[in-house]
Amino acid sequence: MSAALTITPVTSRRDHRAFVTLPRRIFADDPHWVPPFSPEVNERLDRDKNPYFDHAEMMRWLAWRGDEPVGRISAQIDQVALAHQDGNTGHFGFFDVIDDAEVAEALLSTAEDWLRAHGITTVLGPYNPTISEEPGILVDGFDAPPMMLMGHSRPYYQRLVEANGYVKAKDLYAYHLDIRNEILPAGLKRLTERFRGEGKLMLRNVRMNHYDEDLAIILDIFNDAWSANWGFLPMTDAELKHTADGLKILVKPEMSMIAEWQGKPIAMMVTLPNINEILKAIDGRLLPFGWVRLLWWLKVGPIRTVRVPLMGVLKEHQSSALGAAASLSLIETIRTSAAANGVCFAELSWILDDNMPMRGILEKIGSRLYKTYRVYTKSLS
Repeated sequence: MSAALTITPVTSRRDHRAFVTLPRRIFADDPHWVPPFSPEVNERLDRDKNPYFDHAEMMRWLAWRGDEPVGRISAQIDQVALAHQDGNTGHFGFFDVIDDAEVAEALLSTAEDWLRAHGITTVLGPYNPTISEEPGILVDGFDAPPMMLMGHSRPYYQRLVEANGYVKAKDLYAYHLDIRNEILPAGLKRLTERFRGEGKLMLRNVRMNHYDEDLAIILDIFNDAWSANWGFLPMTDAELKHTADGLKILVKPEMSMIAEWQGKPIAMMVTLPNINEILKAIDGRLLPFGWVRLLWWLKVGPIRTVRVPLMGVLKEHQSSALGAAASLSLIETIRTSAAANGVCFAELSWILDDNMPMRGILEKIGSRLYKTYRVYTKSLS
C-alpha cells in the first residue's frame, strides 16, 4: 500500500525548499523541461522582495506521501485584479503534481477551500503568481522547450485539472518565427516604406542612459494598448521598477524599440534573449560556476533564440494603417538586428486566442502557432 496522503501549508525553510525544487522530480525525465533560475523563483515568492505582495495574499501547500513531496499548489487573492476585473475572482498557481488523481484533487480542493473561506466565488489559473509569469497549463506543444517566463507542463496536467471541474477560460498562443530571412510580404513592406518614407514614423532604440524614462513610456503604451484585453491588469509603479531592474541585464537596446509618430510614442516592442538557453546548460544554478557561464552568455552569446514578451500600439492607432505600419516596422527592424547578431528564432507570446488582428499579422509574416497554454476557471459558489 502507498503511504497516506497529507496536504500541509508551506511554513518553514524546509517546506519552501521542497516547494521550489519539486518540479525537478516531476520533470526529471522530460528532455524539454528547463530548470528555473532558483534566485528568481525565490524572489518571486518572497513577500519582502516582490511588490506583488503589496496588494496580494498567497498561501502555498505541499502534498506528501509519507516523507516524499508529490505535488504543490498556491492560491492568491490580488486586490488589483479584484478592482479591475469583473467578478469576485481569486487565482491558483504553481500547480505541479505527479500523475495521481487523488493528489491533484486534494491540492485543488485545498486551494479552493482557502479562496472560498476568504469570500472568493470564482477561481482562475494557473498564474505563477500573475498572468505575466508562466500563465496557464501547456495543452499543446510539448515537443519543444519553453521560452523565458513561459511554463511547461506534463500532458496529464490537463486531464487532472479538467477532472476537477475546471473549464477553459482562455487559450494563450505562442508563435514561433524563423527570423533568418526577410519576413515581410511585398505589400506589407510597401506599407511600412510609405509611412517611414514620410519621415513622420521613426523608430528608436531603448536608451540605456535613460532606461527608467523609456521603460515608463513602454509601460504607458502597454497599459493603453492592452487595457481592453481579457486578463489585463495594470502594473503598479513598484512592480514596474522591480520588473525593469530585474530585466535590465537582459535588455539589448537594438532589440527593444519605441516607434514615434510626429515625435510622439505610439508603439513599442521588447525583445529579450531567451535566458532558458543557458539555464538548461547550468541546470538553473549559479553555483559553483553557473554564474560565470551566465555572465559570459549574456555578454558574448551565442544567443540563438529570443522572446517578444511585450508589444503594443496605442488604442487610437490599432485599427489604422499607421498602427499596422508601426508594428511591422518594429518587427522587421528588430528582426534584422537580431539576425545580424546570430539569432535564428523568435517566440512571440503570448497572444489571446481571439486576438485575430494580431494573429493575422503574425501569420502573414510566416509565424507558426506552436504552443497553446490554457487558463482555467471554476465556480466556487
